[in-house]
Amino acid sequence: MPVWVRDFSWEQTSEVVRLTVPLRAGRLRPHGLFCTEQYLKVNAPPLLFEAALFAPIDAERSRAEIQDGCVVFTLLKKEAAPWASLRVEDGNEAKMREIREEAVRQAQEEARAKAAAKSAEKRERGRLALDAAIKLEEAERKRIEELKEQERKKSTEEIEAWKRQNEMQKKVCTKFQLPDRNTEVLGEIKECQNLGSFAGKGVSTSGALTKGGNYGNMFSEKIKEDSIPSPRPPGSIMIHFTPRVFPTALRESQIPEEEEWLCKQAEARRIINADIAEIKDLKEEEKNPEWLKDKGNKMFETGNYLAAINAYNLAIRINSQIPTLYLNRAACHLRLRNLHKVIEDASQALELLTPPVSNNAKARLKAHLRRGTAFCELELYKEGLQDYLAALKIEPTDKNIGQDVEKIRRIIQGNE
Repeated sequence: MPVWVRDFSWEQTSEVVRLTVPLRAGRLRPHGLFCTEQYLKVNAPPLLFEAALFAPIDAERSRAEIQDGCVVFTLLKKEAAPWASLRVEDGNEAKMREIREEAVRQAQEEARAKAAAKSAEKRERGRLALDAAIKLEEAERKRIEELKEQERKKSTEEIEAWKRQNEMQKKVCTKFQLPDRNTEVLGEIKECQNLGSFAGKGVSTSGALTKGGNYGNMFSEKIKEDSIPSPRPPGSIMIHFTPRVFPTALRESQIPEEEEWLCKQAEARRIINADIAEIKDLKEEEKNPEWLKDKGNKMFETGNYLAAINAYNLAIRINSQIPTLYLNRAACHLRLRNLHKVIEDASQALELLTPPVSNNAKARLKAHLRRGTAFCELELYKEGLQDYLAALKIEPTDKNIGQDVEKIRRIIQGNE
């Protein structure tokens, strides 16, 4: 049950009310303050303060400050007039409940109105952003169309120029057309025959040979021009690929993620190698997890929790399948207020304590209680309640666990 705060103090002027609520034994939450025009509430479990104000205030301009374990409210009156008292309630619980419900309803309506306004503003910003994006896209599309039109005109002009040049070349070839190939070859053969007959008659053929030689060169040049080129010589091309760790192609890979993965793998290998080297350097008895567990238990009993954690860490490196090591390390972290590590170790122990049987009931009970305690210390009461209920199911006759369950339920109901 909550503890009502009675020893508050207040003072006023014609325009301002200054209210001081002490919370030295309570823990104020982020949403523990609630204020409307005529209702004020402070929730700092196990402390609770609420008041139906004598006259309406300006909740938007009013403010609250935390000073030396107290909450100091500066409430601005809507009407400049002195108040006869701070609170208007007269002990009527029904009237107080009505005022409380009205304040909650008013706050919900204001929240809904703010959410609706924020949503409308967000939609308007989205619409404006969409319009701007459409305009940019339209401008980009027009720019691309203009570039395409310019390229098309340029290509058309080049094709027309090429056609005109070809037509001019055809006209020149037609005007200066050479004799047909067959006719030229027959003329050369006849001339060679004539030269042979002249030589038989004793006529000098030196000039004819020279002339015939010129025709022979022209004939050989034409054969070379009309001949088909020989095939290229065979060969081999060597292709070298960049070596990669991953089988995917470089264009399909994600280099930052791959480098991060490789760094993590290298770090894991380094830690494993360091652990192996450290274990090799240990004495023979120090390589026994049970010996290390006993050593950690002795350190825990003497209050040297850090040394106990080091012993349990080394034992877990040697053998990570012993649930008791995680349970004992969770107890050390709980004493040192390392609450998140308590939850991790207790969860790991529960994973190893499967399936749940009667032989491991005691260990599972410890794991649930330690994890539930860590959850409650972190103000995660619903999660802590689940662990305490699981522990109560294992040991239903334990009155202390039952009392803790009821206490957590009351805290949850008070928060709601």
